[in-house]
Amino acid sequence: MSGEPPRRRHSPAVYRRRRIVLLVALAAVVAVVWLLIAQPWRGAAAESAPESPAPKPTATQAAATDLPVPGTVTPSATPTPEPTAEVTAEPSVTASASPSATPTAKPCVARDVAVEALSDQDTYEPGQNPQLSIQLTNNGATDCTLNVGTSGQAFTIVSGNDVWWRSTDCQTEPSDMVVLLAAGQSVASAAPLTWDRTRSSVSTCADSDRQSAPGGGASYHFSVEIGGIASTQSKQILLY
Repeated sequence: MSGEPPRRRHSPAVYRRRRIVLLVALAAVVAVVWLLIAQPWRGAAAESAPESPAPKPTATQAAATDLPVPGTVTPSATPTPEPTAEVTAEPSVTASASPSATPTAKPCVARDVAVEALSDQDTYEPGQNPQLSIQLTNNGATDCTLNVGTSGQAFTIVSGNDVWWRSTDCQTEPSDMVVLLAAGQSVASAAPLTWDRTRSSVSTCADSDRQSAPGGGASYHFSVEIGGIASTQSKQILLY
């Protein structure tokens, strides 16, 4: 027989405690691995962070590029040999302002806006009809808005004190168009308006026998108004 004393066997309670400690350690390792992978604190931080407000849409502004052209009634026939009497131009606009895009600058002041009457020639031979336009310039230091629509446009031709022709006498479908004029910007008519060298009247718009303006070197003066601002000087033209 051996002289070594027999080993003492542990009680079942000791084994149970060991198993419990092992299970707790294993659970702790699993929990640490899950935390490293899932990182739940990131989601909590995102939920607790205040939402940044969505940016408000900025108001758009319709910038002026050119001016619409007043429409006029065309007589059924012309007293002159050429059939191109008076233009029937519908308002032609390349930059329009919708209600949602109304410019937000202040209205233009008359003293800051220069309005000029323009013609394609200074003298016109028989059969040549004057082509008339408007040019306006914002001489102010800031941008401003102006109604440049056909409802606020007026072309007038006089000889001395005698008014021969007004574009408003036979104008069709006048409309408003508020645009933004940048400081220093100049804008002109999209297309010229033709004077057929006859006397206008609201009662003779469709007549074919309107009185023709005398030629032979007769002098006429052309002036314009737009958005309530009149041209400071008239433009002289001579008819032959």
